[in-house]
Amino acid sequence: MSIDDLFIDARRLWPGETVWDGAIAFVDLDRTADGPDVLALPPCPVIGIGDPAHPLGPMLDAVVQPPVGAGLLARQVLATPRAAAITVQLLRLLPSLPEGLGLTAESLAYAVLQGSEEHTRWRAANARACDRSEGRVAVTREDARLTITLDHPESGNAMDRAMRDRLCEAFTLAALDTGITRIVLRANGRVFSLGAELSEFGITTDPASAHAIRARTLPAHAAARCADRLEARVQGACVGAGLELAAWARRITALPNAWFQLPELAMGILPGAGGCVALTRRIGRQRAALMILSGKRLSARQALGWGLVDAVVDEPARHESRAHG
Repeated sequence: MSIDDLFIDARRLWPGETVWDGAIAFVDLDRTADGPDVLALPPCPVIGIGDPAHPLGPMLDAVVQPPVGAGLLARQVLATPRAAAITVQLLRLLPSLPEGLGLTAESLAYAVLQGSEEHTRWRAANARACDRSEGRVAVTREDARLTITLDHPESGNAMDRAMRDRLCEAFTLAALDTGITRIVLRANGRVFSLGAELSEFGITTDPASAHAIRARTLPAHAAARCADRLEARVQGACVGAGLELAAWARRITALPNAWFQLPELAMGILPGAGGCVALTRRIGRQRAALMILSGKRLSARQALGWGLVDAVVDEPARHESRAHG
């Protein structure tokens, strides 16, 4: 299928018009006149190309901008159209929801995709046994500062169940103790986190049970309650669940070698560790959609330009002082 076949006349988005039934729709904003105040978006990604200042631009799911191109978006969405559709439908809801309800909506959307054919196909092709020790989290307190350290560098700080449980405990402590005025999230090793431990995908096969577990143990619930005191410092890869947790921080600093990615769509799912909510609040619904739908890596400088990080520091010593000073 040519990308030209995916362009639609924006009038197809007017209320009362025939609903577009494709997996993705592109709208040429430079060739579109002003439209109504409210659009009737189809249940698939609707992506603008052209002037982001066009009146219709903010109403779409995203507007293409570097480093994400239309071709990449089309390929990714066409490979997993159900996951892409549910992702944008969730993102459309999140700006109107408080954080707690947003996390519930994200978990429910994730649960739907856990039982999907797209995710089942990915699991079958990527099944692997876990042959490593449990993830570790170090928690230290110095006066009013709490430092939470991902401490399993041999796995790339991949987040398994043990690490998630310890993170949940640490952030719950931080949220409840108002005497803690500064929370620093960091990681030992060359990378911040490679994301969720892939060998654990599919351990809980019932989506409803998995949703119930997330409602009780997802670290994002507690991190959201203390986000105004949270700082994160990132080096190397910051992927998937690692990025989703760091994105709650009031301030994120990154070393120049840091890079950021949300690869979940290719797995037939969406970011389900709080990332849809956190990224929507940090960089906006449309840039969050571009990251999720494309799976594109952002360099530290690109992340700075998008507002995903607040500063890029040139030396580890400065990085440390920014986090602990």
